[in-house]
Amino acid sequence: MPVAAITGLGKTVLLIVAITFIAWALITAIFVPKRSPGFPIRLDAYILVSVLLFIAQMSAVVWVTGTQETEEETHAAETGGGATEGGATTEAPTGDAAAGKQVFESAGCVACHTLADAGSTGTVGPNLDDAKPPATLVVTRVTDGAGAMPSFKGKLTEQQIQDVAAYVSSAAGTS
Repeated sequence: MPVAAITGLGKTVLLIVAITFIAWALITAIFVPKRSPGFPIRLDAYILVSVLLFIAQMSAVVWVTGTQETEEETHAAETGGGATEGGATTEAPTGDAAAGKQVFESAGCVACHTLADAGSTGTVGPNLDDAKPPATLVVTRVTDGAGAMPSFKGKLTEQQIQDVAAYVSSAAGTS
């Protein structure tokens, strides 16, 4: 994922975590040793904080690359042009929302996602009521997967994917 394609929220999260990590490194490498020649007094605490900041930085990178929709996908969804995948544009999804609700429940979506209309309260994937994903984005995510979400290509038919996209986007309030 190119840096230019990361959403504003993703860039902000990465920047805040990176600045914190860099500040810690500079302060403990340059300023603290001058004032306290015996630094670090508690090596285990110093290492623990350094490791936690490293894990926070790597987690932020994984989160941004795995769960953030790109500005390109958002723009395509907002303009109704369809999502782009590998340079190819997909058509706006057309599916049956009622059939999509059955797919959402039977394919296991309820275990990972929160969606009030389905009565699901999963916390592994995004809260769909809050995210309000457009149908084109749902088709892309269900087909290709992203982050912790597996691809359902081959597990669901194209029509089932279209149906679940229609259901999620309508139930979340985006269509």
